[in-house]
Amino acid sequence: MEINNIRSSQKESKPNDTVLGITYGYIWVSTVTQHDDRQRFAMKEFGITADHIFVDKQSGKDFARPAYMDMMATLKPGDTVVVQSLDRLGRDYEEMIR
Repeated sequence: MEINNIRSSQKESKPNDTVLGITYGYIWVSTVTQHDDRQRFAMKEFGITADHIFVDKQSGKDFARPAYMDMMATLKPGDTVVVQSLDRLGRDYEEMIR
């Protein structure tokens, strides 16, 4: 996945129609007791349907999260991943850009 295909839902109000591929959303909270309502709302506002959203509710110490790994395996060239903000993708910037 190219870094250019990572977009924040706070910077755009709708998917870019010129990008080929599918737009997916990724939601992450670090515990099962945390609410993901704001992130889900951002995905809905961006036009991402529930069947294109991947959700993890666990520690973010690394990227070995089930939904994240499923999403990465699903992505094809031209697909776009939307996160509410980059800190919802992960805590390790160096690993995020790999």
